[in-house]
Amino acid sequence: MSTNGGYAMKAASAPESLSLRYPISRRAVLSAAVITLTTAALGPGLLAAPAAAAVIRNHVYTISSRNTFASTTYPRAEFRALWTASVVNIDWPSRSGLSVATQQAELRSILDLAVSRNLNAVLLQVRPAADRMWKATLGEPWSKYLTGTQGKDPGYDPLAYAIAQAHQRGIALHAWINPFRVSMDTSLSSLVASHPARLNPSWSFAYGNRRYYNPGIPAVRTFIRNVVIDMVKRYDVDGVHFDDYFYPYPVSGSSIPDSSTYATYQGSFTDISSWRRNNINVFVRDTHTAIRAAKPRVVFGIGPFGIWRNSSSSSLGSATSGLESYSALYANTRGWVKYDWVDYIAPQLYWYQGYPPANYNVLVDWWAKQVAGTNVKLYTGEAAYKVGDPATPAWGDPNELRDHVSKCRAVPAVRGQIYYNTTAVRANKLNSIGILKAAHYARPALPVAYPQLLATRPYTPVITQAVREGSAVRLSWISSSNGEPIKQIAIWRWESTGSVLPYIQSTATYLRSVRRRTTANQSWLDTGVVLGHSYWYMIQSISQTGIDSTNATAIFIRA
Repeated sequence: MSTNGGYAMKAASAPESLSLRYPISRRAVLSAAVITLTTAALGPGLLAAPAAAAVIRNHVYTISSRNTFASTTYPRAEFRALWTASVVNIDWPSRSGLSVATQQAELRSILDLAVSRNLNAVLLQVRPAADRMWKATLGEPWSKYLTGTQGKDPGYDPLAYAIAQAHQRGIALHAWINPFRVSMDTSLSSLVASHPARLNPSWSFAYGNRRYYNPGIPAVRTFIRNVVIDMVKRYDVDGVHFDDYFYPYPVSGSSIPDSSTYATYQGSFTDISSWRRNNINVFVRDTHTAIRAAKPRVVFGIGPFGIWRNSSSSSLGSATSGLESYSALYANTRGWVKYDWVDYIAPQLYWYQGYPPANYNVLVDWWAKQVAGTNVKLYTGEAAYKVGDPATPAWGDPNELRDHVSKCRAVPAVRGQIYYNTTAVRANKLNSIGILKAAHYARPALPVAYPQLLATRPYTPVITQAVREGSAVRLSWISSSNGEPIKQIAIWRWESTGSVLPYIQSTATYLRSVRRRTTANQSWLDTGVVLGHSYWYMIQSISQTGIDSTNATAIFIRA
């Protein structure tokens, strides 16, 4: 092995738990040993060219040094997600009562849509209204949005199916939970007889033509948390996601009917608003703690209403004049961030740039300041459903969403976006999603890393060969099942003269695919090469929490 200028080069060896050996000729070893590298950078991933003997074709190298280039066009890691709503069959299933085969085909189509747009996560609503879309051991019924009848077994396990299909495509699956909504009407008798809300009629209240669990009752909070943890323990979800419904949105002329609950559980609180906020705070805090105890690698995120408080209400608030989650929903969203009670926050910034009551750009900057100094990742919630709205000229601009991401890329604290909703992304009105992809999502992106989740680096995968297969190249590798579990394999490929060895890539400029690790021996067929041209391939492993391997392996070939 030779090092020069802080750059290391060595022939690849097997990962720590494997016993591979690669036949390396004496000439190859001697050639590698006499290379002198300089530190002048030529461009992404390259050093100034040394002697031509630097690189041996079809030879596997271990790369340990990383470059420091950044790219706002091709960020290495970014969260890109769809919200897929099931309540009243908004996105999936498209209607209740569909056959198993049709429901599954629709799920696959949603995941394929995400892949086609270079997104890397789907937030699937699996508990839309105190019902569920998985085989539970607790008392909530099967969702009526599956079969049309609450409590009726759909004939398969939708969550298990969605997870398997998502992971097969390299897509993260977050279980989207609506915590406190019981039903889309007010009647307890509309629920199945075994429904927990019907068995415990004091647990819920009617408000604004809906029924909600009462967050002020400790037993209610414990029950919902147990439902979530039961699901986390038994399913390979990548994350748990709560939406913006805590206490219900205000209804003019109506008051939340929880005065008797307050009288019973107020404790030292003398103000019902502060008491309500504390109920939600305790619920969020305890859910985060319980998820971490059940499965430390599962992330917990919330997508709240986009305004915490206006500056007219608090000097810490944003320069906005809209509804406040703090006072209207009793959701102290800024506090959750400051206390690190969530792993990510995805405020629903469903307004256009320049909107006077709630300017998108103002809110992006405000939220970026809130996550500073915390472990919380910031993703923006994007209103894809508003594109083409004839009532709002700004949403008639096909570039509005593109410009949102341009703004976010200029604010380092923003690490990704979530789009509401899946149906709108598929509809692609005004070609806004096509424009967005071309400008910002032309390459895939690795998952955002969560180093606070007790994660360590996974073992390095080792390329075994890259060979021509027809007009394509098949890249093969082997990866370890020991140590920190490997979730994905990241594959870079770029055209090169082969005069120098590369760095581990710090951008997604040459990122071609992010594959799920399924077995030790895997391969990928690259159909994007030009025969007769020469290329570098480089691979790394990625853990469930987005941590990459210390090293990469690389091979230089002629297609």
